[in-house]
Amino acid sequence: MSNIDRRGFLKMSAGLAAGVTTGEVLAQDKKAAAKPAAAAPTLNLKPEKGAKLRVLRWKRFVAGDEELWTANTKKFTEKTGVEVRVDNEGWEDVRPKAAVAANIGSGPDIIVGWFDDPHQFPDKLVDVSDVANYLGAKYGGWYDVCKKYGTRQGKWIAVPLGIIGNAIVYRESQVKAAGFDGIPKDTAGFLKLCQALKAKNTPCGFALGHAVGDGNNWAHWLLWSHGGKLVDEKGNVVVNSPETIASLEYAKQLYDTFVPGTLSWLDPNNNKAFLDGQVSLTANGISVYYAAKNSTDARLQEMVKDIQHARFPIGPVGKPTELMQITQMFLFKYSKYPNAAKAFLQFMMEGEQYNPWMKASIGYTCQPLKAYEANSVWTDDPKATPYRDSSKLMLDHGHAGPLGYASAACLADYIVLDMIAEAASGSKTPKKAAEDAEKRAQRYYKV
Repeated sequence: MSNIDRRGFLKMSAGLAAGVTTGEVLAQDKKAAAKPAAAAPTLNLKPEKGAKLRVLRWKRFVAGDEELWTANTKKFTEKTGVEVRVDNEGWEDVRPKAAVAANIGSGPDIIVGWFDDPHQFPDKLVDVSDVANYLGAKYGGWYDVCKKYGTRQGKWIAVPLGIIGNAIVYRESQVKAAGFDGIPKDTAGFLKLCQALKAKNTPCGFALGHAVGDGNNWAHWLLWSHGGKLVDEKGNVVVNSPETIASLEYAKQLYDTFVPGTLSWLDPNNNKAFLDGQVSLTANGISVYYAAKNSTDARLQEMVKDIQHARFPIGPVGKPTELMQITQMFLFKYSKYPNAAKAFLQFMMEGEQYNPWMKASIGYTCQPLKAYEANSVWTDDPKATPYRDSSKLMLDHGHAGPLGYASAACLADYIVLDMIAEAASGSKTPKKAAEDAEKRAQRYYKV
């Protein structure tokens, strides 16, 4: 047995125990050894001669994201000779600029946009199935929610770049001072915590302005957690329901615990309010923690020890109902250099570029491909761990209906967020807010 390794010995022992002869086991081992290993997937895209690319993406909230993105872009140019210009726009500005480019047939070759924006103009986008299928085969497959966002009628119209995870960000000392050991697991307990925080003059605050990420994310969680939804599985508008009214009644009570000014908050505002000490709890990505951790301000360095993250509470429906912000890369057909553009998408998603990018932003963007879940960014600092499973947890915002033009348009029109803001602030009764949301949604979901 000197020529049989430990694995072979264990396999032989198991075979003998089952009544299989030693000769049969060795024959099986020999056959397995002779079987060629599965070939690694390949994709060889050759950029067009003289190709130049223009990429439009959102402005960073985390410096490491932009720094590594820039470095990776430079590496791509050095490798291929393709010059790439990257323009950074505010989060609220990316969607309208993408719509303008689609309408006039001119603009950036690639847009790094939000949610299901590509579904608003799928016929104007290049089929990137070759890139997406290659990446999926090489890196453990796409998470289901990412595949749903990236595909339409069986083909990939976008390459999901990642999920900007959203969680409850809070000051541990202030939560404990309010009489709680951590974030309650249910919405009823969560409301009591927020009421206690206000009583201690350490209020919470959630964005209620047209915040692409933070506002949309927590508003949909609130609606879904009570069983409300904009449309059903067939795309029928069902938002005007008892479940929605219940969520809006809850929103009114929660809003009473907010710091003033949240009705106008966009995505940067809750970051600033938290770091300024105006609020003790909000909904955000890991960018608040990142900013404090990388600051030279002694006050913020002290705050780092106090910042914690937790998943959103579960409402009456009894299961997680979280929306998080997916960002996708899509390529317009008007591009003169589609091969170069697809090569850029592939390059930026390869492990040599993607893993360091995730690390540099301490997990600000959660992986869309399952293999990258093993990135040590999620365990190097335990405070990043709650964001690791964002791609597994999140629901798509079309819930429970299909993604497409109507779902994209309703999100772009902030129908759910406006409904929550109107009812929470008292500018409309919950019933009126739900009725108006129903009418607005019906304009897009035409029967």
